[in-house]
Amino acid sequence: MHAQYAEFHEQLRRHIPEDRLISDPLRTLAYGTDASFYRLIPQLVVRVESETEVQHTIRLAARMHLPITFRAAGTSLSGQAITDSILIQLGDGWNGHHISADAKQISLQPGVIGAQANRWLAPHGRKIGPDPASINAAKIGGIAANNASGMCCGTAQNSYQTLVSMRMILADGTLLDTGDAASVAIFRNTHAHLLEGIRQLSQAALSNSELKQRIEHKYRLKNTTGYALNSLIDFADPIDILQHLMIGSEGTLGFISNITYRTVVEHAHKASALVFFNSVGEACRAVAQLKTQPVAAVELMDRAGIRSVEDKPGMPDTARQLPDTAAALLIETRAEKCSDLHQQIESIIHCLQPLETAYPVEFSEDALVCAQLWAIRKGLFPAVGAVRETGTTVIIEDVAFPVERLADAVTDLHQLFQRWQYPEALIFGHALEGNLHFVFTQAFDTAEALSRYEGLMEDVAQLVVHKYDGSLKAEHGTGRNMAPYVELEWGKDAYQLMWSIKRLFDPENLLNPGVILNEDKRVHLANLKPMPAASQRIDTCIECGFCEPQCPSRALTLTPRQRIAVWREIQRLENSQDHPERLQQLKQDYTYQGEETCAACGLCSLSCPVGINTGDLTRDLRQTYHASSPKIAHWTAQHFAQTTQIARTLLSLSDKTRNLLGETRMQLVTQGARKISGDRLPLWLPNLPKGADKIQTGVKPNPGKPQVIYLPSCSSRTFGADPHSPFQESLAQVTERLLLKAGFEVLLPDTLNELCCGMPYRSKGLPELAQVKQDELISTLKQLSQNGSIPIYSDTSPCSLELKSAVGADTQSLRIYDSLEFLTEHVVPNLQIRQAEMTLAVHVTCSTTRMGLGQHLIELAQRCAKQIVLPEEITCCGFAGDKGFNQPELNASSLRNLASAVQTCDLGVSTSRTCEMGLSLHSGVSYQSIVYLLDQQADPL
Repeated sequence: MHAQYAEFHEQLRRHIPEDRLISDPLRTLAYGTDASFYRLIPQLVVRVESETEVQHTIRLAARMHLPITFRAAGTSLSGQAITDSILIQLGDGWNGHHISADAKQISLQPGVIGAQANRWLAPHGRKIGPDPASINAAKIGGIAANNASGMCCGTAQNSYQTLVSMRMILADGTLLDTGDAASVAIFRNTHAHLLEGIRQLSQAALSNSELKQRIEHKYRLKNTTGYALNSLIDFADPIDILQHLMIGSEGTLGFISNITYRTVVEHAHKASALVFFNSVGEACRAVAQLKTQPVAAVELMDRAGIRSVEDKPGMPDTARQLPDTAAALLIETRAEKCSDLHQQIESIIHCLQPLETAYPVEFSEDALVCAQLWAIRKGLFPAVGAVRETGTTVIIEDVAFPVERLADAVTDLHQLFQRWQYPEALIFGHALEGNLHFVFTQAFDTAEALSRYEGLMEDVAQLVVHKYDGSLKAEHGTGRNMAPYVELEWGKDAYQLMWSIKRLFDPENLLNPGVILNEDKRVHLANLKPMPAASQRIDTCIECGFCEPQCPSRALTLTPRQRIAVWREIQRLENSQDHPERLQQLKQDYTYQGEETCAACGLCSLSCPVGINTGDLTRDLRQTYHASSPKIAHWTAQHFAQTTQIARTLLSLSDKTRNLLGETRMQLVTQGARKISGDRLPLWLPNLPKGADKIQTGVKPNPGKPQVIYLPSCSSRTFGADPHSPFQESLAQVTERLLLKAGFEVLLPDTLNELCCGMPYRSKGLPELAQVKQDELISTLKQLSQNGSIPIYSDTSPCSLELKSAVGADTQSLRIYDSLEFLTEHVVPNLQIRQAEMTLAVHVTCSTTRMGLGQHLIELAQRCAKQIVLPEEITCCGFAGDKGFNQPELNASSLRNLASAVQTCDLGVSTSRTCEMGLSLHSGVSYQSIVYLLDQQADPL
């Protein structure tokens, strides 16, 4: 760290705890990575938790003349969220919200994810206006700071148009709340000079008729190039102008600490249609017709785009037969009433009848079908990423043209792709707004590749500006990517006006300098992110950050995106043999930050556009570098019954010692022992159960009833009940009773105590040993089930997922049911269930989510209890098999907000014994398998 920054760090420690001031090489690289194809590594990352901390940081940076950049989710694509100076990152303290009584307004802190805001508003039939494709990961701070829009919001419902009020912190550290009359009154007195400057800029824009017309003309289209000059002519009060200038300012004018939006209607009824045309021209003529129709969205896909997703679920086979000139429109219409929706569909179809479509127009109201169609559209960007050459990056550009000239614009772009040799490039976009995205792959490793990219971008700029007078950035923000072209698009007068705004708000040019406005005409070609080959598991990663909200270690160490970014850098340094000291430090730090604290839960794969499971990389690394002792592992595999018996004996001994010493003294003794061992000893938990009773195998008779094979997992066979739980029987005892009650004869394998699905070995980097145990189990189950004739009930979700994955590729497939599936489909129909007067906390495990069974657990819980609570933002619990004992901080971090979320609950339910231990520990609520409650509340029919 440079001396200046070391001094800044030292002084900032007086206001912010040391653990939130991050300067080590690994985390500055990881936390400094965003979704763009640029890289700058910050000197210091400051994780702030309050407005006061932001103010302290801004004021100290101003005194020391050090630049700062604000970061929300880092999903931005144009290089606006990176810095080589000070990066201010949002901590946990920015997730507040308030919905007005009529739900027509919502106040949001900048750390709220856009999709979460919509979940809060959904019961009221409302949503926020902006709907970027990244809404499941993007945070409100970034959505507002970039004026992000999306497929349906257009220009009428973006942040600029739906803004009510804002809390902000300016370059001098002043806090202004435009929704608070007292705050505004004080600000008018203390910042009269700033407000007068804004008034003068507004007057300059209004009095210059040519400039005023230019501003009006530019915003006839989507436009996020430069500052929001329309605010200077749309509003008279400098306070209104000020807050609207903050929208789309990309952190260059101040920090948005809270924003109040006017919400918009979320219609109850929707229908979608994917309409094919034999030519782009005909598709664009259809767009012009659809402008007059009740459509919520019209998305254009060119032939290359259709081809890239023609194998996706929901895409008709006929798409493969389209000519090379073809295009498609994905159309959505929405209404409050079903009857209105049907009328709208008829109107749209009638509107399209004069046009030549490749196939008849068919709308679907089926939510699953519609979801498939929109998944196809959203898959266009990653479709290119998934097939790109290793070492290249994926670039998505974002331009807007007049709608009436859309067909010509698409043709011109295709010609540019041919000229600059980008055969894989495809075009899609929000056709109603004339907003087109084009996606292509790019290497930056040679001067020739860089020159080719520069040539394409120069030609695109000339085409958009001079031929069409369009927007070079419609919704992705200017960033560094388009900063050299702002003057070209806007002209000299408007460009100088933007500089006047920047100097007025930030005279020292310390807030995100170089973003939006930059005198370096080649800044878009500098600081390009390397994308070296690192592992086949992760090479297709486009570093978009969509995975991050799902990761249990996101607040402790790294997210999947950050793990991949660091591992790529490690591989780059190993290949280049540059900076050996840096390489050694990164590898050393990655052991804990990247590998040991990865839960390997796989949730990242569900939100990843290209389906990457970063846990697979972690398991590969454990196999290569950190695999458990093979001798011990082989012994446990060969003597599995003895291993579980030893574990049960130790658990029972621990329980007796707890009873002898008392819980408090036991905890002190074990914590001391763990500390002396250098954390090599596992953590003792206050709710650690005694060993489970040995399960009696064979047949549990129920003559004349259908049979089911019950497969208790090794954790169910090892861990008894939580000593604090109201239920003290083992899971196996309760499960057997419930199955018998529901009218089944229960079979348990005679060799049960030797069996294991292999997951514990696979997670430790021992895939060969895992396969041996898995093959042994499958062979036993085939024989017992008569090659799949008898269904198999698995009582632990992680084991169910492991078995389903293995059996899925097996030619003699077994009928493996997770407990939730079998209970829902075969047990509950045979029972009468009474609802208990209780509030129930529900935890959907990561394995349950990956199997798509979360709704099953929720519905079972609703049958058993009057009220349920499904805590927000709790994904994987982070217990991860044995990590709750060996890296307990991962479990604690993942569940850090659980206790407050479930404080009104009487009991918790889940479907994994080890997960339930961690959940109970960090919530103060006893979590057990849903089977316990179902058994308690159910009677035979």
